[in-house]
Amino acid sequence: MLKTPVIVLNMKTYSESTGKNALDIAKIMDKVSIETGINMAVSVQSVDIKECSEKISIPVFAEHIDPIKPGSHTGWVLPEAVKSAGAVGSLINHSEHRLKLADIDYCISRAKELNLDQIVCSNNILTAKAIAALSPNFLAVEPPELIGGDISVTSANPEIVSGSVKAVKKVDDKVKLLCGAGVKNGVDVAKAIELGSAGVLLASGIIKSNDKEKVIRDLVSEL
Repeated sequence: MLKTPVIVLNMKTYSESTGKNALDIAKIMDKVSIETGINMAVSVQSVDIKECSEKISIPVFAEHIDPIKPGSHTGWVLPEAVKSAGAVGSLINHSEHRLKLADIDYCISRAKELNLDQIVCSNNILTAKAIAALSPNFLAVEPPELIGGDISVTSANPEIVSGSVKAVKKVDDKVKLLCGAGVKNGVDVAKAIELGSAGVLLASGIIKSNDKEKVIRDLVSEL
């Protein structure tokens, strides 16, 4: 399982983080992680898993898996396939790719069968409690209205972070909480940890920056 505190970068499907660009960013994350000793991981598109996992030492996650077993599921993402490509886990139920609760449950079960880490996303405290009952490794709280914005969840809505931590621990104290949405600097990361999270999940703060290494180094500066 991921070591914490951890910074997880979700590459999404930006042109700046696809193909060779994904690998370039992953290599920067890997370098900074090695130099600073701060735990990091990257989540990339399925087609970029293999190359990234072969070229870097930090964990590589898939951005999504589908609730299926091997068979006739054309166009779906098979958990066995992302593992075979080199992923150590997957995001599940990101706000940009939401699933029904029953499908979240099945994806978590399939991931556990394959020894894949699960970072399951939630948009509020009530949903976080429901997902915590399914006992994933990690639960990431991201208010959708703040994703990709300039204001961090730790500033705009710190209560959702601290409240989710408390709610999740009451359901299953083994589930670790990450927070995301608008996280862009070391102060945001430090605040997330202070509020009780085990790390952060972010994307555009790094992907859209002109100097990605500078941003990554700033993110770890307060840890």
